[in-house]
Amino acid sequence: MKDEDIYQLRLTVESQHGGTAIHVQSVPVKETFSGQTVWEGVVHVFDLADNPKATRAYAWSSPIEGSDKRRFFTVLHMGGIRSPADAVRAAIVAEARAKNG
Repeated sequence: MKDEDIYQLRLTVESQHGGTAIHVQSVPVKETFSGQTVWEGVVHVFDLADNPKATRAYAWSSPIEGSDKRRFFTVLHMGGIRSPADAVRAAIVAEARAKNG
């Protein structure tokens, strides 16, 4: 991923969650369900300073179908979210719940 993409993810983390985000690593994640790949990509891990809820955040982007734009996702490392894969799973579940009401 290009440095400017990581920069955009850092800005997104900071704007959505507050504090100062520092990129620490990029982790490939492949999430499957019933033998099918439901998401595959790279999740960027940020240390998060000055946030009252968490000291780490996960961020990634995915293309928007039928567009040249991207959708940005950020998830805090808290509760059951302990890894980049947990963050992706949580975002998939939240999106499915939003679609199904």
